[in-house]
Amino acid sequence: MKKVKITILKTTLQKDFAEEYGVEGISTCPLMKEGELYYADYAKPDGFCDEAWKAIYQYVFALAHGVQDLWYYNDWIRTPGVAIVSYNDGLRPAIIKLEATNIESIAGE
Repeated sequence: MKKVKITILKTTLQKDFAEEYGVEGISTCPLMKEGELYYADYAKPDGFCDEAWKAIYQYVFALAHGVQDLWYYNDWIRTPGVAIVSYNDGLRPAIIKLEATNIESIAGE
């Protein structure tokens, strides 16, 4: 099993929905910052948002176990070993890049 590089590409706020449904002062996800890097295999990295992990772990797991084919029907990501996914908060989603690496994963690390 290999480690997967996780990069927070973009944090967003859906202003129209936030104004209508969000609490006063809501902003982008306070746990994610653009440009942050993490490495993971089967376990959530320390400090990574729990809800974001739930949204991306299946892609991380697949990449950590060697999936290099293009996803789905070759109609999504053009680069093998890469997935662009989002954290599923309807008011403040984050866009996340996952990349397969050659870094060996050591259980318990």
